[in-house]
Amino acid sequence: MAIQMAQVSIENIDDAEGLDSVMTVLKNISGVTAISLDPKHNVATVSYDDTDTSIHALTAAISMVDYVTQPFPIDSPQNPHHNDL
Repeated sequence: MAIQMAQVSIENIDDAEGLDSVMTVLKNISGVTAISLDPKHNVATVSYDDTDTSIHALTAAISMVDYVTQPFPIDSPQNPHHNDL
């Protein structure tokens, strides 16, 4: 067992419901030992046992609740601000 710590970028999280969704999905991953969300900087810091899970599982889980885990290009249709150009 080796506890790892990772910071995962979380874009477009701007309400309590979004924070709750991200916390719930991360808590449900086997091997996650601690979670700290920093919505001001769009980052989740996650401690996890690397024998049970991986950084890829964390980002995939966050993607499942429709929060972007990495920035899209500014003109990408997936970018929620692409119409602001």
